[in-house]
Amino acid sequence: MVVAKKATSPAKHVRAKGTLGIDIGGSGIKGAPVNLHTGELLAERIRIPTPNPSRPEAVAKIVKQICDHFADLAEGPVGVTFPGVVTGGITRTAANVDKKWINLDADALFEHTTGRQFSVINDAQAAVMAEVRYGAGRNTDGMVLMLTFGTGIGSGLAYRGVSMPGVELGHITIDGVDAEVNASANAKDREGWTYKQWVKKVNTYLAHVETILWPDLIIVGGGVSEKADRWVPLLNTRAPVEVAQLTNEAGIVGAAIVAHQSSLSKSAPSKQ
Repeated sequence: MVVAKKATSPAKHVRAKGTLGIDIGGSGIKGAPVNLHTGELLAERIRIPTPNPSRPEAVAKIVKQICDHFADLAEGPVGVTFPGVVTGGITRTAANVDKKWINLDADALFEHTTGRQFSVINDAQAAVMAEVRYGAGRNTDGMVLMLTFGTGIGSGLAYRGVSMPGVELGHITIDGVDAEVNASANAKDREGWTYKQWVKKVNTYLAHVETILWPDLIIVGGGVSEKADRWVPLLNTRAPVEVAQLTNEAGIVGAAIVAHQSSLSKSAPSKQ
């Protein structure tokens, strides 16, 4: 089943070309072409449930379906987010998707399946790139920490507008338990907690995070951010907290940014 969501831009019949961003999550895979001048979507976002089991080949087929759907609006390189650590296009961890993703060359998988150039990046790293360029972090010159609360907890870090790869704070251990077991949005739903009950777990998690980092700003995102007024005011942090302005589309926009940057670096002449 494909679920469409209205584009950020009100225009229905836009024919301008954009860069395609695709966001792979534990429960859904969504994508749309992005106008990188404004950070807006050029067409209605589509969302397809993540296959169960979420094996690489099954996910790649959905990625191809999204690419084909937007073929007229985005012909160039494609950016894809992944809910785990990614280095050089290789997915190193897979906490909330099938374990066959571990140490897989995801760039090569998607390129083989679709025939297009791909750049795969961690989902929260993509989200923080989008937010520091277009959203809640665009006026912050220092360190910005992005935390996405969903099936797990994604984390991305940027300093002076530049994202820093390899940040994985969702799996820090608190009292012998993986942090996202109690502090993810999935934990709230699983346990049937109220927002007040859940935020106690989130505040414990954030206190541990702030013993490791001293961010100038914390941005919270993920699907639960759409009801931010019910829980963000209850957070207790040293750094100020802002809600992701791109809401649940930050991953799509960040993926498109990465695809564009990667294509520029690959096309740049090498220095002798």
